[in-house]
Amino acid sequence: MAEGKVSVSEGVSGAAAAGGILTIGVGAVVANWRSLAARVAPARSAAVVKADAYGLGAAPLVGPLHDAGCRDFFVVALSEAEALRPLLPPDATIYVLNGLLPGTAAAYGDGILPVLNSLAQCRAWAGAWRGGRPSVIQVDTGMSRLGLDVAEQQALAGDPALLAATGARLIMSHLACADEPDKPASGAQLAAFRAARARLPGLAGSLAASSGIFLGPDYHFDLCRPGASLYGIETSPLAEGIGPVVDLRVRVAQLREIEAGASVGYGYTFRASRTTRLATLATGYADGWWRRFSGGTGAAYFGDTRLPSVGRVSMDSFSVDVSALPQGALAEGDLLELIGPHQSVDDLARAAGTIGYEVLTSLGRRYHRVYA
Repeated sequence: MAEGKVSVSEGVSGAAAAGGILTIGVGAVVANWRSLAARVAPARSAAVVKADAYGLGAAPLVGPLHDAGCRDFFVVALSEAEALRPLLPPDATIYVLNGLLPGTAAAYGDGILPVLNSLAQCRAWAGAWRGGRPSVIQVDTGMSRLGLDVAEQQALAGDPALLAATGARLIMSHLACADEPDKPASGAQLAAFRAARARLPGLAGSLAASSGIFLGPDYHFDLCRPGASLYGIETSPLAEGIGPVVDLRVRVAQLREIEAGASVGYGYTFRASRTTRLATLATGYADGWWRRFSGGTGAAYFGDTRLPSVGRVSMDSFSVDVSALPQGALAEGDLLELIGPHQSVDDLARAAGTIGYEVLTSLGRRYHRVYA
Protein backbone atom coordinates (compact mmCIF):
# COMPACT_ATOMS: atom_id res chain seq x y z
CA MET A 1 0.00 0.00 0.00
CA ALA A 2 1.36 3.39 -0.98
CA GLU A 3 2.48 5.81 1.73
CA GLY A 4 -0.28 8.22 2.71
CA LYS A 5 -3.09 5.81 1.99
CA VAL A 6 -5.28 4.15 4.59
CA SER A 7 -6.86 0.82 3.76
CA VAL A 8 -9.82 -0.71 5.55
CA SER A 9 -8.33 -4.20 5.40
CA GLU A 10 -5.03 -5.89 4.73
CA GLY A 11 -3.62 -9.31 3.97
CA VAL A 12 -5.13 -12.03 1.82
CA SER A 13 -8.65 -10.76 2.59
CA GLY A 14 -7.74 -7.27 1.39
CA ALA A 15 -7.13 -5.79 -2.04
CA ALA A 16 -5.81 -8.92 -3.74
CA ALA A 17 -8.92 -10.92 -2.93
CA ALA A 18 -11.51 -8.20 -3.57
CA GLY A 19 -13.54 -7.96 -6.74
CA GLY A 20 -12.80 -4.27 -6.94
CA ILE A 21 -10.90 -1.40 -5.33
CA LEU A 22 -12.81 1.72 -4.33
CA THR A 23 -10.51 4.66 -3.64
CA ILE A 24 -11.93 7.64 -1.76
CA GLY A 25 -9.84 10.79 -1.98
CA VAL A 26 -9.82 12.20 1.55
CA GLY A 27 -7.69 15.09 0.35
CA ALA A 28 -10.18 15.74 -2.45
CA VAL A 29 -13.08 15.87 0.03
CA VAL A 30 -11.16 18.35 2.18
CA ALA A 31 -10.24 20.42 -0.89
CA ASN A 32 -13.90 20.59 -1.90
CA TRP A 33 -14.85 21.67 1.63
CA ARG A 34 -12.17 24.40 1.63
CA SER A 35 -13.41 25.68 -1.75
CA LEU A 36 -16.99 25.86 -0.49
CA ALA A 37 -15.96 27.41 2.83
CA ALA A 38 -14.12 30.16 0.98
CA ARG A 39 -17.11 30.75 -1.28
CA VAL A 40 -19.60 31.18 1.59
CA ALA A 41 -17.38 33.18 3.98
CA PRO A 42 -18.07 34.98 6.26
CA ALA A 43 -20.79 32.34 6.76
CA ARG A 44 -19.56 29.04 8.18
CA SER A 45 -19.52 25.86 6.13
CA ALA A 46 -20.70 22.63 7.72
CA ALA A 47 -20.19 19.11 6.34
CA VAL A 48 -23.17 16.84 5.77
CA VAL A 49 -21.96 13.32 6.55
CA LYS A 50 -25.34 11.57 6.69
CA ALA A 51 -25.78 8.07 5.25
CA ASP A 52 -22.17 7.28 6.18
CA ALA A 53 -20.92 10.24 4.15
CA TYR A 54 -23.12 9.35 1.18
CA GLY A 55 -21.86 5.77 1.32
CA LEU A 56 -18.17 6.65 1.26
CA GLY A 57 -17.47 6.23 4.98
CA ALA A 58 -17.89 9.06 7.48
CA ALA A 59 -15.42 7.82 10.09
CA PRO A 60 -12.26 8.34 7.98
CA LEU A 61 -13.48 11.76 6.78
CA VAL A 62 -14.70 13.70 9.82
CA GLY A 63 -11.26 14.02 11.42
CA PRO A 64 -9.58 15.52 8.35
CA LEU A 65 -12.56 17.82 7.83
CA HIS A 66 -12.26 19.01 11.43
CA ASP A 67 -8.52 19.53 10.95
CA ALA A 68 -9.37 21.71 7.94
CA GLY A 69 -11.59 23.91 10.10
CA CYS A 70 -15.04 22.34 9.91
CA ARG A 71 -16.88 22.44 13.24
CA ASP A 72 -20.46 21.63 12.19
CA PHE A 73 -21.52 18.16 11.02
CA PHE A 74 -25.01 17.08 9.93
CA VAL A 75 -26.38 13.54 10.08
CA VAL A 76 -29.92 12.17 9.82
CA ALA A 77 -30.22 9.73 12.72
CA LEU A 78 -29.19 9.88 16.36
CA SER A 79 -27.36 6.57 15.89
CA GLU A 80 -25.15 8.24 13.25
CA ALA A 81 -24.36 11.07 15.64
CA GLU A 82 -23.51 8.68 18.47
CA ALA A 83 -21.09 6.80 16.21
CA LEU A 84 -19.26 9.96 15.17
CA ARG A 85 -19.21 11.84 18.49
CA PRO A 86 -16.16 9.93 19.87
CA LEU A 87 -14.25 10.66 16.66
CA LEU A 88 -14.55 14.44 16.96
CA PRO A 89 -13.12 16.93 19.49
CA PRO A 90 -15.49 18.64 21.93
CA ASP A 91 -15.61 21.83 19.86
CA ALA A 92 -17.45 20.03 17.04
CA THR A 93 -21.24 20.03 16.92
CA ILE A 94 -23.32 17.27 15.34
CA TYR A 95 -26.88 18.04 14.20
CA VAL A 96 -29.54 15.33 13.77
CA LEU A 97 -31.75 16.30 10.83
CA ASN A 98 -34.67 13.91 11.26
CA GLY A 99 -35.62 15.48 14.53
CA LEU A 100 -36.57 14.31 17.96
CA LEU A 101 -38.14 10.88 17.91
CA PRO A 102 -40.41 10.08 20.88
CA GLY A 103 -38.50 8.98 23.95
CA THR A 104 -35.04 9.92 22.67
CA ALA A 105 -34.46 13.30 24.33
CA ALA A 106 -32.43 11.86 27.21
CA ALA A 107 -30.13 10.06 24.76
CA TYR A 108 -28.74 13.29 23.30
CA GLY A 109 -25.24 13.76 24.65
CA ASP A 110 -23.10 16.87 24.73
CA GLY A 111 -22.45 18.36 21.32
CA ILE A 112 -25.35 16.54 19.64
CA LEU A 113 -28.31 18.78 18.72
CA PRO A 114 -31.73 17.71 17.46
CA VAL A 115 -33.30 19.56 14.56
CA LEU A 116 -36.83 20.14 15.87
CA ASN A 117 -39.29 19.73 13.01
CA SER A 118 -42.67 20.32 14.69
CA LEU A 119 -44.25 22.20 17.55
CA ALA A 120 -44.72 18.87 19.34
CA GLN A 121 -40.98 18.20 19.12
CA CYS A 122 -40.25 21.70 20.47
CA ARG A 123 -42.49 20.99 23.45
CA ALA A 124 -40.95 17.57 24.05
CA TRP A 125 -37.39 18.94 23.98
CA ALA A 126 -38.29 21.90 26.18
CA GLY A 127 -40.01 19.59 28.65
CA ALA A 128 -37.00 17.29 28.81
CA TRP A 129 -34.30 19.92 29.26
CA ARG A 130 -35.97 23.26 30.18
CA GLY A 131 -33.50 25.17 28.06
CA GLY A 132 -30.55 23.24 29.40
CA ARG A 133 -29.60 21.82 26.00
CA PRO A 134 -29.40 23.66 22.66
CA SER A 135 -31.39 22.71 19.57
CA VAL A 136 -32.17 23.78 16.01
CA ILE A 137 -35.61 24.83 14.73
CA GLN A 138 -36.46 23.80 11.17
CA VAL A 139 -39.19 25.68 9.33
CA ASP A 140 -41.04 24.55 6.22
CA THR A 141 -40.62 27.13 3.46
CA GLY A 142 -42.48 25.27 0.74
CA MET A 143 -41.06 21.76 0.46
CA SER A 144 -43.80 20.25 2.67
CA ARG A 145 -41.41 17.70 4.07
CA LEU A 146 -39.94 18.62 7.48
CA GLY A 147 -40.26 21.72 9.62
CA LEU A 148 -42.76 23.98 11.37
CA ASP A 149 -45.43 25.43 9.11
CA VAL A 150 -46.46 29.07 9.41
CA ALA A 151 -49.15 28.38 12.00
CA GLU A 152 -46.67 26.47 14.17
CA GLN A 153 -44.09 29.22 13.78
CA GLN A 154 -46.65 31.77 14.93
CA ALA A 155 -47.61 29.60 17.90
CA LEU A 156 -43.96 29.22 18.92
CA ALA A 157 -43.34 32.95 18.50
CA GLY A 158 -46.37 33.62 20.67
CA ASP A 159 -44.96 31.53 23.51
CA PRO A 160 -41.61 33.13 24.41
CA ALA A 161 -41.17 30.82 27.40
CA LEU A 162 -41.46 27.74 25.18
CA LEU A 163 -39.07 29.18 22.59
CA ALA A 164 -36.51 29.95 25.29
CA ALA A 165 -36.91 26.48 26.79
CA THR A 166 -36.04 24.86 23.46
CA GLY A 167 -32.54 26.36 23.71
CA ALA A 168 -32.76 27.08 19.97
CA ARG A 169 -29.57 28.52 18.55
CA LEU A 170 -30.27 28.14 14.82
CA ILE A 171 -33.24 28.30 12.44
CA MET A 172 -32.95 26.34 9.20
CA SER A 173 -34.86 25.26 6.14
CA HIS A 174 -34.15 23.36 2.92
CA LEU A 175 -34.43 24.36 -0.74
CA ALA A 176 -36.36 22.09 -3.10
CA CYS A 177 -35.21 23.35 -6.51
CA ALA A 178 -31.78 24.90 -5.95
CA ASP A 179 -30.26 22.58 -8.56
CA GLU A 180 -32.49 24.30 -11.16
CA PRO A 181 -31.47 27.94 -10.72
CA ASP A 182 -33.87 29.25 -13.38
CA LYS A 183 -36.91 28.12 -11.39
CA PRO A 184 -38.57 30.81 -9.26
CA ALA A 185 -39.16 28.38 -6.38
CA SER A 186 -35.87 29.18 -4.62
CA GLY A 187 -36.65 32.88 -4.54
CA ALA A 188 -40.05 32.15 -3.02
CA GLN A 189 -38.46 29.91 -0.39
CA LEU A 190 -35.88 32.58 0.40
CA ALA A 191 -38.69 35.06 1.06
CA ALA A 192 -40.51 32.52 3.24
CA PHE A 193 -37.32 31.86 5.21
CA ARG A 194 -36.77 35.56 5.81
CA ALA A 195 -40.36 35.81 7.05
CA ALA A 196 -39.79 32.89 9.41
CA ARG A 197 -36.66 34.54 10.79
CA ALA A 198 -38.65 37.70 11.41
CA ARG A 199 -41.19 35.66 13.40
CA LEU A 200 -38.42 33.98 15.40
CA PRO A 201 -35.75 36.69 15.69
CA GLY A 202 -32.35 36.40 17.27
CA LEU A 203 -31.44 32.99 15.81
CA ALA A 204 -28.65 32.29 13.36
CA GLY A 205 -29.89 31.14 9.94
CA SER A 206 -29.11 28.23 7.62
CA LEU A 207 -30.82 27.71 4.26
CA ALA A 208 -28.35 26.60 1.59
CA ALA A 209 -27.11 23.06 1.07
CA SER A 210 -24.76 22.17 -1.80
CA SER A 211 -26.69 23.53 -4.77
CA GLY A 212 -28.09 26.46 -2.79
CA ILE A 213 -24.57 27.71 -2.12
CA PHE A 214 -24.17 28.52 -5.82
CA LEU A 215 -27.33 30.67 -5.87
CA GLY A 216 -25.28 33.41 -4.25
CA PRO A 217 -24.68 35.22 -0.95
CA ASP A 218 -28.36 35.99 -0.34
CA TYR A 219 -28.82 32.30 0.42
CA HIS A 220 -25.79 31.82 2.69
CA PHE A 221 -26.94 33.41 5.96
CA ASP A 222 -24.80 32.18 8.89
CA LEU A 223 -24.23 28.49 8.11
CA CYS A 224 -24.27 26.50 4.87
CA ARG A 225 -24.67 22.72 4.72
CA PRO A 226 -22.81 21.18 1.76
CA GLY A 227 -23.07 17.44 1.36
CA ALA A 228 -23.04 16.06 -2.19
CA SER A 229 -20.60 18.71 -3.40
CA LEU A 230 -18.05 17.51 -0.85
CA TYR A 231 -18.06 14.12 -2.56
CA GLY A 232 -17.63 15.38 -6.11
CA ILE A 233 -21.25 15.21 -7.28
CA GLU A 234 -22.51 17.77 -9.78
CA THR A 235 -25.15 19.59 -7.73
CA SER A 236 -25.83 22.65 -9.88
CA PRO A 237 -25.08 23.96 -13.37
CA LEU A 238 -23.56 26.94 -11.55
CA ALA A 239 -21.17 24.81 -9.49
CA GLU A 240 -17.44 25.38 -9.77
CA GLY A 241 -14.36 24.53 -7.76
CA ILE A 242 -15.52 20.96 -7.05
CA GLY A 243 -13.23 18.05 -7.89
CA PRO A 244 -13.84 14.30 -8.22
CA VAL A 245 -13.44 12.15 -5.12
CA VAL A 246 -14.11 8.53 -6.09
CA ASP A 247 -12.21 6.03 -8.23
CA LEU A 248 -13.56 2.49 -8.74
CA ARG A 249 -11.64 -0.32 -10.45
CA VAL A 250 -13.01 -3.86 -10.75
CA ARG A 251 -11.26 -7.12 -11.54
CA VAL A 252 -11.48 -9.30 -14.59
CA ALA A 253 -12.77 -12.60 -13.21
CA GLN A 254 -12.58 -14.49 -16.49
CA LEU A 255 -11.68 -14.01 -20.15
CA ARG A 256 -13.30 -15.99 -22.95
CA GLU A 257 -13.96 -15.97 -26.68
CA ILE A 258 -17.38 -16.87 -28.06
CA GLU A 259 -18.44 -17.70 -31.59
CA ALA A 260 -21.13 -15.99 -33.66
CA GLY A 261 -24.54 -17.10 -32.44
CA ALA A 262 -23.50 -17.67 -28.80
CA SER A 263 -25.56 -15.94 -26.12
CA VAL A 264 -24.46 -14.13 -22.97
CA GLY A 265 -26.07 -13.85 -19.55
CA TYR A 266 -29.52 -14.32 -18.10
CA GLY A 267 -32.38 -14.32 -20.58
CA TYR A 268 -30.00 -14.63 -23.54
CA THR A 269 -30.64 -10.95 -24.27
CA PHE A 270 -27.35 -10.70 -26.18
CA ARG A 271 -26.42 -12.96 -29.08
CA ALA A 272 -23.02 -12.48 -30.72
CA SER A 273 -23.08 -11.53 -34.41
CA ARG A 274 -19.38 -12.37 -34.78
CA THR A 275 -16.53 -13.95 -32.88
CA THR A 276 -16.34 -11.88 -29.71
CA ARG A 277 -13.88 -11.68 -26.85
CA LEU A 278 -15.45 -11.10 -23.45
CA ALA A 279 -14.30 -10.21 -19.96
CA THR A 280 -16.50 -11.16 -17.03
CA LEU A 281 -16.07 -8.53 -14.29
CA ALA A 282 -16.36 -9.31 -10.59
CA THR A 283 -19.08 -6.83 -9.68
CA GLY A 284 -22.84 -6.68 -10.10
CA TYR A 285 -25.98 -5.11 -8.76
CA ALA A 286 -25.19 -6.30 -5.22
CA ASP A 287 -22.20 -3.94 -5.45
CA GLY A 288 -24.12 -0.97 -6.84
CA TRP A 289 -23.55 -1.74 -10.52
CA TRP A 290 -27.20 -1.66 -11.42
CA ARG A 291 -29.11 -3.98 -13.73
CA ARG A 292 -29.96 -0.80 -15.68
CA PHE A 293 -26.36 -0.91 -16.98
CA SER A 294 -27.17 -4.03 -19.00
CA GLY A 295 -27.07 -4.24 -22.77
CA GLY A 296 -24.48 -1.60 -23.61
CA THR A 297 -25.86 1.10 -21.30
CA GLY A 298 -22.95 0.51 -18.95
CA ALA A 299 -19.29 0.17 -19.79
CA ALA A 300 -15.83 -0.30 -18.34
CA TYR A 301 -12.66 1.42 -19.53
CA PHE A 302 -9.21 0.04 -20.32
CA GLY A 303 -7.12 3.16 -20.72
CA ASP A 304 -9.06 5.31 -23.18
CA THR A 305 -10.95 2.36 -24.70
CA ARG A 306 -14.63 2.01 -23.82
CA LEU A 307 -15.68 -1.59 -23.33
CA PRO A 308 -19.48 -1.86 -23.60
CA SER A 309 -21.46 -4.23 -21.43
CA VAL A 310 -23.14 -7.17 -23.11
CA GLY A 311 -26.06 -9.17 -21.75
CA ARG A 312 -27.64 -8.57 -18.39
CA VAL A 313 -25.88 -7.43 -15.24
CA SER A 314 -26.07 -10.18 -12.62
CA MET A 315 -25.93 -9.89 -8.84
CA ASP A 316 -22.18 -10.52 -8.72
CA SER A 317 -20.85 -10.07 -12.25
CA PHE A 318 -21.36 -8.64 -15.71
CA SER A 319 -19.63 -9.00 -19.07
CA VAL A 320 -18.00 -6.49 -21.37
CA ASP A 321 -16.89 -6.80 -24.98
CA VAL A 322 -13.08 -6.52 -25.12
CA SER A 323 -12.71 -7.31 -28.81
CA ALA A 324 -11.34 -3.79 -29.43
CA LEU A 325 -8.25 -4.54 -27.33
CA PRO A 326 -5.14 -6.28 -28.66
CA GLN A 327 -4.85 -9.96 -27.87
CA GLY A 328 -3.08 -10.36 -24.55
CA ALA A 329 -3.78 -6.81 -23.36
CA LEU A 330 -5.86 -8.16 -20.48
CA ALA A 331 -5.30 -10.96 -18.00
CA GLU A 332 -7.53 -12.40 -15.34
CA GLY A 333 -7.20 -10.32 -12.17
CA ASP A 334 -6.52 -7.08 -14.04
CA LEU A 335 -8.48 -3.98 -13.01
CA LEU A 336 -10.77 -1.99 -15.28
CA GLU A 337 -12.16 1.48 -14.59
CA LEU A 338 -15.84 1.86 -13.69
CA ILE A 339 -15.58 5.29 -12.06
CA GLY A 340 -12.63 7.51 -12.81
CA PRO A 341 -11.25 9.98 -15.35
CA HIS A 342 -13.23 8.49 -18.25
CA GLN A 343 -16.54 7.94 -16.47
CA SER A 344 -17.67 10.06 -13.53
CA VAL A 345 -20.32 9.35 -10.93
CA ASP A 346 -22.59 11.80 -12.74
CA ASP A 347 -21.87 10.19 -16.12
CA LEU A 348 -23.15 6.92 -14.68
CA ALA A 349 -26.16 8.67 -13.18
CA ARG A 350 -27.11 10.17 -16.53
CA ALA A 351 -26.74 6.80 -18.25
CA ALA A 352 -29.01 5.20 -15.65
CA GLY A 353 -31.55 8.02 -15.57
CA THR A 354 -30.87 8.93 -11.95
CA ILE A 355 -28.65 11.28 -9.89
CA GLY A 356 -25.12 11.01 -8.57
CA TYR A 357 -26.39 10.79 -4.99
CA GLU A 358 -27.99 7.43 -5.76
CA VAL A 359 -24.85 6.12 -7.46
CA LEU A 360 -22.62 6.89 -4.48
CA THR A 361 -24.99 5.61 -1.81
CA SER A 362 -25.46 2.35 -3.73
CA LEU A 363 -21.79 1.35 -3.81
CA GLY A 364 -21.49 -1.97 -2.01
CA ARG A 365 -19.36 -3.10 0.91
CA ARG A 366 -17.50 -5.86 -0.96
CA TYR A 367 -15.05 -3.47 -2.57
CA HIS A 368 -11.69 -3.06 -0.92
CA ARG A 369 -11.72 0.55 0.25
CA VAL A 370 -8.68 2.80 0.27
CA TYR A 371 -8.75 6.30 1.79
CA ALA A 372 -6.07 8.30 0.03
